[in-house]
Amino acid sequence: MNTLLKKYPLLIFIIFIALFLRIYKISNPILDWHSWRQADTASVTREYVKSEINPLYPKYHDISNIASGLENPEGYRMVEFPIYNIIVAFILKSFSTLQLEATSRMVSIIFSIGTLVSLFFLTKSYYGKKAAYLASFFFAVLPYSVFYSRTILPEPTMLFFSTFSLVTLRYYLIKPSYRHYLLSVISLAIAVLLKPFVIFLFPLYIQMILEKKGWKGLKDFRLYLYALISIIPFLLWRKWIINFPAGIPASDWLFNGNGIRFRPAWFRWLGYERITKLILGFVGIIFLPISFLGSLKEKEFFIPSWWLGIGIYFSVIATGNIQHDYYQILITPIISITLAHGVLILDKFLSKKINALVSMGLISFLIILTLYFSNEQVKGYFNINHPELYDAGIAADRLLPKDAIVIAPYFGDTAFLFQTNRWGWPIGDQIDDKISKGATHYVTTNMNDEAKQLEAKYIIVEKTQEYMILDLRQERELEL
Repeated sequence: MNTLLKKYPLLIFIIFIALFLRIYKISNPILDWHSWRQADTASVTREYVKSEINPLYPKYHDISNIASGLENPEGYRMVEFPIYNIIVAFILKSFSTLQLEATSRMVSIIFSIGTLVSLFFLTKSYYGKKAAYLASFFFAVLPYSVFYSRTILPEPTMLFFSTFSLVTLRYYLIKPSYRHYLLSVISLAIAVLLKPFVIFLFPLYIQMILEKKGWKGLKDFRLYLYALISIIPFLLWRKWIINFPAGIPASDWLFNGNGIRFRPAWFRWLGYERITKLILGFVGIIFLPISFLGSLKEKEFFIPSWWLGIGIYFSVIATGNIQHDYYQILITPIISITLAHGVLILDKFLSKKINALVSMGLISFLIILTLYFSNEQVKGYFNINHPELYDAGIAADRLLPKDAIVIAPYFGDTAFLFQTNRWGWPIGDQIDDKISKGATHYVTTNMNDEAKQLEAKYIIVEKTQEYMILDLRQERELEL
């Protein structure tokens, strides 16, 4: 840190800005945007804290068949390798007074700062210090980047390891050393274990090799070993988890489940709704074609090859990218670099055609507009729109036995179930079947027909204007 402070004081300032923005509502319950996915991730961590940390058997609170189509009574959660969960669980076990939500978010924030620093040195290596400062600044302040850099998801951790693998590979290619080689390949292997979508960046890795080594570089056996090592842990993990089919969420739909690939709606959602509107606040899109055309003019293909990888990713995981905006977390580093590159090209042009002061003023105005309009899209992501779910969950955790198995209906969304701190089902219906499978209590914030029928049959544990908790083990006595 001292070396960074002496050599790059502005980078330290940007890091503090990033930290300040990311700790906003850090202790909030997991009921904000995409709370269901965050709850599933946090639940694996919580189960590790409650019992033992076993990387090969991650479990969570949802024992329904919603995710995989199979009953999951053991609560297996076989998705990404639980590196992030293990780190958070280890901290929570070591410091028992820490809060799960805040600690989980803080770990994500720390990894995002690592991404910011890696991004700085990667950009500096290609475009110089000024571009590096701008790229790290954009990654620090873009509202989309801010929100998702502090979510309880594996993506912030994945983003760090993937970006770090790129900068260490760059250093290895410039001046070969086994230290940079090993750091790069191990980082990439971890990134792929966390999210195999990183594999789609292969055009970038190939371009980086060709730029420094030429076509002869493709004959270097160490680079093939690099690719092999980076993928083997993921293949071993996939081979292992097929032993637990009930814990593997259905994923075929991610590719093109709704047939949207390359249709007009696919271009509109990804090109306009997500990149132009959500991430770049309409105005920031100006800098992307400037950067891209400038790269092609200079016959410099670092940025285009990265975008080519993103294009492949969008095309292959077509429905997944349309369905969930957090799938675009993978593009935040290249968005930041492209913005920085585009800003410098535009500044050079305007300074030459008009003057430097006008250029600085105009570009600053465009950046402010970008951040403002993007924030208008993202600011609602932090909101807790249904605080009654939290209140009901707190009451259930206070009143119910630790081994209670609950039904917490929320349209299949596990965020409500997570608040109860109990295993169970995130959906009602077929209540008798769930009771036969071990359900002991029913917790709801919605007094619909199902809830009213159950209220008439079972003993009330607690009822308020916001929620109702029923004991499914005790039926009411029939009134004569």
